[in-house]
Amino acid sequence: MAGCAARAPPGSEARLSLATFLLGASVLALPLLTRAGLQGRTGLALYVAGLNALLLLLYRPPRYQIAIRACFLGFVFGCGMLLSFSQSSWSHFGWYMCSLSLFHFSEYLVTAVNNPKSLSLDSFLLNHSLEYTVAALSSWIEFTLGNIFWPELKQITWLSVSGLLMVVFGECLRKAAMFTAGSNFNHVVQNEKSDTHTLVTSGVYAWFRHPSYVGWFYWSIGTQVMLCNPICGVCYALTVWRFFRDRIEEEEISLIHFFGEEYLEYKKRVPTGLPFIKGVKVAL
Repeated sequence: MAGCAARAPPGSEARLSLATFLLGASVLALPLLTRAGLQGRTGLALYVAGLNALLLLLYRPPRYQIAIRACFLGFVFGCGMLLSFSQSSWSHFGWYMCSLSLFHFSEYLVTAVNNPKSLSLDSFLLNHSLEYTVAALSSWIEFTLGNIFWPELKQITWLSVSGLLMVVFGECLRKAAMFTAGSNFNHVVQNEKSDTHTLVTSGVYAWFRHPSYVGWFYWSIGTQVMLCNPICGVCYALTVWRFFRDRIEEEEISLIHFFGEEYLEYKKRVPTGLPFIKGVKVAL
């Protein structure tokens, strides 16, 4: 895990990331600059250079490493908003950019607020895995090719709105799970029980045993429905389902080891929340 080096005062990483995310999102003001006489590409290049120079002046490592990531995500969010309100065939891709950047930023922000002891640069999940990166690139390529050769298939508004609703539902459920679990939530499956580790069964955990996975599952599929990507939509559904099936089995082995009969009783009462995934099988 890439750590944040010397521990800053409580809450400082959350405030820093939020401030720099909003700084990056200020790209929304770029149309005002272009109306003032700057050409679009020139204005964008100057804006990006100015943001980076400002961050270099304000922060030193490791805070700069937090700031540049949060600012980048804010910049992507701002660009996504501009694209969303444009009259181009890329407007739905703007929705996707906003969804993607908010997801990664909020993973870090909620961890910084909720469980700062486990916070690191990896909490942004920008370097989640090679497979995650390939999946994202594949979805961009499919949307781009479809928009070039079959643009009418990328303008099915009701389908994109359905995908957006899936994304919103998934994001809200995942963040609710993170807040409910508090310091018990960690991006890495824990193999050793800490002194503060407790079994959470209230809130959204009374609905599903793994609400954060349920949220991420529907969020990821929703992004492809939003983009009207049939190939990646199917591939995402199959790949993410298999990933969470294996992940839940691995995690539940640890949870049974941590909490024993208490978790087994909880497992009997509450479903995983994911279709056709029942979790680890326990021999009677």
